[in-house]
Amino acid sequence: MSEYNEKNAGLHRDLAFPYRLLKPENAGGECLFLLHGSGVDETTMLPIARQIAPDATLVAVRGRIPQEDGFRWFERITPTSFEQASIRAETSAFAAFASEAAKRHGLDLARTTFLGYSNGANLVPSLMLLNPGLVRKAALLRAMPVLDDAPATDLTGTRVLIIAGAADETYGPFAPTLATLLTKRGAEVDARIVPSGHEIGDPDAAIVTQWLAALVAT
Repeated sequence: MSEYNEKNAGLHRDLAFPYRLLKPENAGGECLFLLHGSGVDETTMLPIARQIAPDATLVAVRGRIPQEDGFRWFERITPTSFEQASIRAETSAFAAFASEAAKRHGLDLARTTFLGYSNGANLVPSLMLLNPGLVRKAALLRAMPVLDDAPATDLTGTRVLIIAGAADETYGPFAPTLATLLTKRGAEVDARIVPSGHEIGDPDAAIVTQWLAALVAT
């Protein structure tokens, strides 16, 4: 397993979203953008990302909306309904951020996977639908669709992994709807279910690792 150069792990504030950049000493060309869940920060995604892709450059990004002791990606109304103007504004800002971060740090978005959990995973389909061509690969852990009016974007060539928790009573019921939405837009969707609740862990890491390895092999 590669060792990450921790001198690059400090919080960067030079772009629209705070982020940490971790690059292994012998980094390959693969990259993961990490989007955390609600009420926490970007550091919470680092352990699972290191499990999944030990040779990849990690860009751990912090949402801009305060929530309790942490952050989230856009305003919510209830646990499963969200402020649409906030979604669109933050999605647009993140799209510009991702493009600029890739340019600034020499990252190839064609070899980048957007790995999101919960609220962070909910932002990624919005990125795909509102900013065509930005996201080529996405692994969505405990995600649901959040756009009330999803545009008819052509997602042909986009690969998406969706992992739902069998006992996730809040988001789990929405996973099939998300898979159907993205499939109808042309994305290649691999939908899985793991025997857990809303929390994520080793089973998720193993599935994402295998899924990414299969994409690289093809």
